[in-house]
Amino acid sequence: MNKNRLEAFSDGVLAIIITIMVLEFKVPNDTTFEAVIPLFHKFLSYVLSFIYVGIYWSNHHHMMHTVKRVNGNILWANLHLLFWLSLIPFATAWIGEHHFAPFPMMLYGVILLMNAIAYFILQTVILKHHGKDSLLSKAIGKDFKGKISVVIYIIAVISTKYYVVISGALYILVALMWLVPDKRIERIINEND
Repeated sequence: MNKNRLEAFSDGVLAIIITIMVLEFKVPNDTTFEAVIPLFHKFLSYVLSFIYVGIYWSNHHHMMHTVKRVNGNILWANLHLLFWLSLIPFATAWIGEHHFAPFPMMLYGVILLMNAIAYFILQTVILKHHGKDSLLSKAIGKDFKGKISVVIYIIAVISTKYYVVISGALYILVALMWLVPDKRIERIINEND
């Protein structure tokens, strides 16, 4: 099967996710700077989540460049990823509304962890379909960043029970790790053109 519909659908869902997140902002009734200050926590949670959705979009885009064809397993694995990504707006609104309280932060971390696992599953299904000699297999290698991200998410989720600032810092750390563009896929694709 052709991969174009999978890419178009995924791009549409990710665009809607970002749109839903920004709709959580309610316009203040006043026109002063002080009227915006109460939105600070919501804005911070939005920025972090926007970055996460952007990272997933970018990595998904790069990964799909290595895919020649898709099958039903890839379609379902992709839907699994989109399901977890679609929960980010809920968790984002909750942590912003409740000023990064421990339980909402824990749920936010669980959702981020499940996104990472779902991405890994999608990547694994693609690798199984395209083989060990595929472009994706050559590009990801041992996937150190993917594995360490899962470990950091688990530590962050556990940390919310004791010190929520540590979990927030760890969520930011993972985002920063992935914000730095990963050139492996681009390099492999350019070498094979």
